Amino acid sequence: MMKAPLLTGLIDRRILLNFRAAPEVVNQLLPHPFRAQQVQGMAIVGICLIRLRHERIKGLPPVFGLASENGAHRIAVEWEANGHLHSGVYIPRRDTSSAVNALVGNQLLGIHYHSTFLVAEAGGRYAISFQSADGTQLTVKAQETDVWPTTSLFADQDQASDFFRRGAAGYSPRASGAGFDGVELQTTQWKVSPLAVQHVSSSFFADSSRFPVGSVVFDNALLMRDVSHDWKRLPAL
Repeated sequence: MMKAPLLTGLIDRRILLNFRAAPEVVNQLLPHPFRAQQVQGMAIVGICLIRLRHERIKGLPPVFGLASENGAHRIAVEWEANGHLHSGVYIPRRDTSSAVNALVGNQLLGIHYHSTFLVAEAGGRYAISFQSADGTQLTVKAQETDVWPTTSLFADQDQASDFFRRGAAGYSPRASGAGFDGVELQTTQWKVSPLAVQHVSSSFFADSSRFPVGSVVFDNALLMRDVSHDWKRLPAL
């Protein structure tokens, strides 16, 4: 059963950068019991860039909350547990601008890396990058739009929105040993809009030891703003 809310706060900005990838490549990266969830025969991987404000233990007032920039590498997955098929995301790594998040997160929410983030936002344009001590880096430049890319696996924004909304459960490798810690993102509202991406580079997805050349391609990007949320603990796997 799901446990009580762990944290609460405000999603000030959330960008989902979504790629399609060869499922046979992705499945080689996934530990048991996860397998790649497929859309039109392709696996879906990506990066969530999320700025949190007033992030705090449930029950504390917002004044005690923290603000942070965060990046999570995600793989859409499904798995079986207790005789049921589940879907969500496997998160092999999390990066955060907050030393507190890195410390606490490693105890509760899987492996976190303390990374340096650079963010510029104005007039519906976004330039975001981060780099960690181990050399992992990401850079994206994008702007708000109302046009859905015709090259996407998803027919339209609504179809993509429904898919990612169903992926609210996330599991990460446990920092303290074997197994996976899980949390579910619960929001008071769910509204996304498309982003037009001019440039995106990710050392994680560009690593040919993980993804051979041509096995992963950018698909679409989605934006969320100003959403209240809770993080709820899930049973460990």
